[in-house]
Amino acid sequence: MSVNLKAPVFLSQYVARGMVERGDGGAIVNVSSVASSVALTDHLAYCTSKAGMDMATKVMALELGPHKIRVNAVNPTVVMTDMGKMAWSDPVKSSNAMTQIPLGRFAGIYTDPTLSVHLAFGRRLPGKEALVTALCVGRLCFLVLSHSLPLNYYLTP
Repeated sequence: MSVNLKAPVFLSQYVARGMVERGDGGAIVNVSSVASSVALTDHLAYCTSKAGMDMATKVMALELGPHKIRVNAVNPTVVMTDMGKMAWSDPVKSSNAMTQIPLGRFAGIYTDPTLSVHLAFGRRLPGKEALVTALCVGRLCFLVLSHSLPLNYYLTP
């Protein structure tokens, strides 16, 4: 709960205050999960925290919209990070979930996340790929990048 819900909400509130004071708008992109709307066995805290992230995103969008601050969330499926592999490598457990995914597979860590960047900056990044797993706010992003785009790309308008 602390990592998936409380931290992004507190960070968003802190950064949104500065955005409102500057008056130049911006964007907040929260990372949620498909698990926010699907009950998964052995994932009570995770599903609950991601459902909370979706609702926090909706409320922030209502409250911050008048200040020209867009708030969106991306909701990926299972991403096969080390933690994803620990939780979903068992074929018995993962088979039912994979039947619900049109591509029939979980996301890899190099799956194109440019939607997050597009939501944050209002533009698409053709031919660029990077793993973005954090909060992007206006011209400032708190990011974990795995490859490809230089950090200064995200810090420029």
